[in-house]
Amino acid sequence: MDSAALRAVVVTGASAGIGEEFARQLAVSGHHLVLVARRLDRLEALASELKARHNIQALCIASDLARTDAAETLAAELEAKQVQVTGLVNNAGFGDRGSVQALPLQRQLDMIQVNVTSLVDLTWRLLPGLKAVPNSFVINVASTAAFQAGPNMAVYYASKAFVLSFSEALHEEVKGDGVAVSALCPGATDSEFASEANMTNTLLFKAGTMTPEAVVRKALDARRRAIVIPGLKNLLLVWMGKLSPRMITRRLAGWLQA
Repeated sequence: MDSAALRAVVVTGASAGIGEEFARQLAVSGHHLVLVARRLDRLEALASELKARHNIQALCIASDLARTDAAETLAAELEAKQVQVTGLVNNAGFGDRGSVQALPLQRQLDMIQVNVTSLVDLTWRLLPGLKAVPNSFVINVASTAAFQAGPNMAVYYASKAFVLSFSEALHEEVKGDGVAVSALCPGATDSEFASEANMTNTLLFKAGTMTPEAVVRKALDARRRAIVIPGLKNLLLVWMGKLSPRMITRRLAGWLQA
């Protein structure tokens, strides 16, 4: 990599919610950024604000990670722009509420592409560069949904279970290379996710949410842990689920999404 390369953290899904908050808190810490999402106008507005406030550089790349070639194209663009990636936040992802049969098939296949396939693809492509940088990190945004099956959100829950398992394994594989890998597992969070997933009226979200600020602060502070569960309530729910029969946890998950 050229000595003039921009050393930056890549944040996917950076146009709103947890991804936007990652960008904000990383900027406060002085990190240069590459902001990735479909909505370029939102990225550019955020980049302008962060550059003015924190004297950092922030590149914006419009990318739809539901496309099968998106990760390859994104990695090539980072190379073309001479970006030396020092961290990767795989935040892009979405869910939708409804039974497997009721939801459109393409919607569910796109969910797997964004939440799982593109995450693995992009991580694989950027990992060699991350190994060459001291104190580099990967944060994969999973969910407390990763710890049990989720009736009426079957594909979303399964995708996050993959992210959790993949991240734990990768954590062990690359920690000797100096790359910290963690799975961030937030519970209900006050962000666009709930409305996009048709979940604002569910018991899960009515029971209370965490702020993106608190979730991201915990994620960055604990990014050398394999699993990061922000919030005492979320931690207790996960541990209670581990102690309960899977039949009970999956029925409870379905009830919370009714």
